[in-house]
Amino acid sequence: MPRWKRALKILRQTLVIILITAALAEVSFRIYARINPTFIFYGNSYNRYRAKPHSYDYDFQINSKGFKDVEFSAQKQPGVFRILGLGDSFAYAIVPYQHNYLTLLEDGLKADGRNAEVINMGIGGTGPRDYLSVLVKEGLELSPDMVLVSFFIGNDFTDPSVERPETDLYSYSYLATFAKYLINVGTKYSEQPNTATPTDFEQYYDDKPTFVDDHFLKLEIGRSEIFKKESELFQRQFTEAAGYLKQIKDICDAHGVRVAVVLIPDEVQVNKALQSRVMQIKTFTVSADSFDFTLPNRMLRDRLKELDIEVVELLDDFTAVGADTALYKPLDTHWNIAGNKLAADVIQKALFRDTAKRAVNSSAPAQR
Repeated sequence: MPRWKRALKILRQTLVIILITAALAEVSFRIYARINPTFIFYGNSYNRYRAKPHSYDYDFQINSKGFKDVEFSAQKQPGVFRILGLGDSFAYAIVPYQHNYLTLLEDGLKADGRNAEVINMGIGGTGPRDYLSVLVKEGLELSPDMVLVSFFIGNDFTDPSVERPETDLYSYSYLATFAKYLINVGTKYSEQPNTATPTDFEQYYDDKPTFVDDHFLKLEIGRSEIFKKESELFQRQFTEAAGYLKQIKDICDAHGVRVAVVLIPDEVQVNKALQSRVMQIKTFTVSADSFDFTLPNRMLRDRLKELDIEVVELLDDFTAVGADTALYKPLDTHWNIAGNKLAADVIQKALFRDTAKRAVNSSAPAQR
C-alpha cells in the first residue's frame, strides 16, 4: 500500500476516534449536568448556580438546601420575626459567612432586642426572575414575615433572566462550553487554581484581587451601558426587571408579608477613579454628557415607590464612606468585609428604626 494511502487511513482512524471521544464526552457532560446542575453549562433553572449542599465556603459549611446559611426549620418558632433574603452573589457574598451583611443584619437585630431570624437564600449568578422563582418555590413555605430583595444595579437589569440575549453558539455544546470555561479560568483570574496551595482556598484575603485588571475593566465598561441616558434597550430591561419586583410585591401582599428592596450600587458608581477609567474608554464613541451614574437608581426608586415597596438606597452612604474607605474587594465587583458591614448598618437603620431607637433609650444590656 502506498505511503500516502497508509497516512490517509491513519488520519481517518484518528478522526473517527476523536469524534467518538467528543460524542461520549458530550453525552457524559449532559448526563452530569442533568443530575447535578452547574453554572458551567447553560440552563434556565436557578439550581445550576446553587451551592452544593454540605460543601464548604472557607470554613463555613453550606446547609442542606444549598444556601450559605445555617440549617433552618421550615416551621417558624413562635415569636420569631423571619426575614427571607433574596439576591445574587451579593447576598451569597464572597466574604466568609460571619461577615455577610445578612448575617450581620440578624446579629444587629438580635443585639437590639428583636427576636429576628434572617434566612439567606441568595444564589450567585441569578437575577430578578430567579428571585421570584425562589420565593414561590421555596420561600413562601417558610412563613416569612418579611422578604428582603437585594437588587444589584450593576447587572440585575441586564441579567440573562431579564435581558434574554442571543445564546452563543458554543453554549449549545456542553463539551465546547466546558472548554470555554477552562479558557476563562486560565485567562481572567488573578491566580489560577492549579498553582494555588490548599491553604489559599481555605482562607479569605480581603485585599487580594480576584480578576486580572483587563477583565475587570471590561466587565465594568460593559455594565456601564445602563447609565446611558435615553437608552431604549435599558428602558426595556428596566420595565421587565421592575415587573418581576412587582410580582414579588403582589405575592407578598397576598400572603401578608412585608417586602423591601435594597438597591446595591455598582462599584463604578462609588469608586470615582474606576468611573474615570471607564469613561476614558466610553467617551471614544459617546459624549460624557450621555451618561448619568445615578439614573437607574432614581428610576427604580420612583417605580418602587409607585408600587408601595419599601426601598433602601445604599448609593449615598457608599459614596460618602467609599471616598476614604475601600468597600469593594480589589478587581472583583463585590463588597469586601467593610462593604458588608456598612450595608448591614444602613439596612437596619432604614427598615428597623424602631428597634434602633428602643435600644438607644433602653438601659438594659443588649441580648444576643
